[in-house]
Amino acid sequence: MSKLILEIPEDLAETLHLPPSERLSRVKRELAIRLYQRGILSFGKARQLAEVSKWEFHELLSQENIERSYDLEELETDLYN
Repeated sequence: MSKLILEIPEDLAETLHLPPSERLSRVKRELAIRLYQRGILSFGKARQLAEVSKWEFHELLSQENIERSYDLEELETDLYN
């Protein structure tokens, strides 16, 4: 399995208005939200990237006023998982 690694220079990371302990999780959440919003990731995959529960990801999307797209495949996944 391959892995995608994103490197952010330390001087740039330090400009984030976040405590160091929150930077990685926050960047993952922000990336997941935007990729979902643009239709690049499904809800389930974006939620995985954000490392939050289904309900927490719904809440994140609500906070950003992002509409959910919900297709048959996602319904089937929800019904059987």
